[in-house]
Amino acid sequence: MKNQLLIPLFLTVGATLGGCRASTLPVTRSALGTPRQPADLLAVIDLPGPLTVDTVVSAYWEVDLDGLLDLSDPKAKAAGLTNRGEPIEVDFHAIRHPQLGLFVVDTGVERAERDDPEHVHVRGLVRKVMNGDKSRMVDPFGAWLGRQSDRLQGVMLTHMHLDHVWGMPDVPAHTPVYTGPGEATGKQLDHLFTQGLTDDLMAGQDQVSEWPFVAAADGGLAVVDVFGDGSLWALATPGHTPGSTAYLARTPSGPILLTGDTCHTAWGWQNGVPPGSFTADRDANRRSLNALRELAARHPKMQVRLGHQRLVP
Repeated sequence: MKNQLLIPLFLTVGATLGGCRASTLPVTRSALGTPRQPADLLAVIDLPGPLTVDTVVSAYWEVDLDGLLDLSDPKAKAAGLTNRGEPIEVDFHAIRHPQLGLFVVDTGVERAERDDPEHVHVRGLVRKVMNGDKSRMVDPFGAWLGRQSDRLQGVMLTHMHLDHVWGMPDVPAHTPVYTGPGEATGKQLDHLFTQGLTDDLMAGQDQVSEWPFVAAADGGLAVVDVFGDGSLWALATPGHTPGSTAYLARTPSGPILLTGDTCHTAWGWQNGVPPGSFTADRDANRRSLNALRELAARHPKMQVRLGHQRLVP
């Protein structure tokens, strides 16, 4: 009862102060990555590249559809979609560069979720709100990392929602962590409840390094050449969160686009409908989603890997 009485007080104070940051970790401009123009990406996007990208299912989960999809969208209404529990995945992506080594995009879930449930980080009210008890562990990040022979060189986050930093306790201390600008520092009301947990999940890391995006001259997607060789690109896709970032990897079989939660679901991607209540700025999210869909449409060999579901040909 005491906690229930405190929640309205926290919300009132949060509304007055404008919320709080996603994390209190220090933030710096990334030394990795070179800002480019979209034309630089388009010049190489269809050329075979040197990277491998493995998408790992860390857990299966179920959450409310109205968070994953904007059910007020005309297309969603026309399809008769209503709120329900929707099955999804919690994934991470392993990217290997032949010279620079192993990086991951997002982190899946922590090993304790499967192997030591009494010591998991996501617990209590936050776990209840997240439907954490409806998750089924498959390959926690720490278990997967323990099977790798390569040292982890860095973590590239699509954003800092809990289900994307859930596996951070298994990341070795002092590993570089990269996000889009404003991701850690953007203020929101829900951070009043998640900031402490996010900091706990990321304990042992020194700072958050922000991609050095610059505005595109043509008004398109701002892009960063991550490794400086045109093999991996960070794409600014604000909306779901202030610093949401997609990644495009050039592989021998063609480009692979990792959308992050700019699009959670297969239906959302196929119909151009952005996420719902889980998103901070739906209009901005729609613009980012449209930009990614247009990019994919112009490059039909591109594989698209969504935030939480698979696209089935």
